[in-house]
Amino acid sequence: MQQRGLTGIAVTDHNTLRGALELAARAPFPVIVAEEIRTQEGEIIGYFLTEEIPAMLPLDETIERIRAQGGVVSAPHPLDTVRRSSALGREALLRVIDRVDLIEGYNARCFRKADNLAAQALAREYGKPLTAGSDAHASFEIGRAWVEMPPFQTPQQFVESLRQGTIHGHGRGGWVSLFSTVAKVAKKWGWDRWMRF
Repeated sequence: MQQRGLTGIAVTDHNTLRGALELAARAPFPVIVAEEIRTQEGEIIGYFLTEEIPAMLPLDETIERIRAQGGVVSAPHPLDTVRRSSALGREALLRVIDRVDLIEGYNARCFRKADNLAAQALAREYGKPLTAGSDAHASFEIGRAWVEMPPFQTPQQFVESLRQGTIHGHGRGGWVSLFSTVAKVAKKWGWDRWMRF
């Protein structure tokens, strides 16, 4: 991470805090403990969490649980037309937009550039700060998207700092998904302990 010029990172593993907590305990750089949570309507991210939130709860309940921990609510790749099963989509996002703090405006795994641009336009329309995510499923993907932003200490300062941020990123090729597929198969068969991307 540091070799790629990043000075801090948010770890948003799917439906777990374990990796984020482990890294935060030993990293010599700032780590935001977060979770990308699968809800019944799509994925949502909770930043600054202290307790894991289970998957497949209703979207509204998941947001309430993030808020109860003093966390920040973000919609990752919300309008991704390729990953429809994990993206919230416009209808669900607009239903909860008043309780969403941030919208991911650049996701390095979005296949279609238009999907990122649509998320950015929606964020502007509703006055939401933008995030960017590498959505790394393999180590070489870390740092493919980032936000250059002023320093912050608290969750609220994080949100305000993002308002002043500048998004950077490198798009993906379709081949990146191959690594996710291999990782899923490896995990299913117990081979993942021998594989490191």
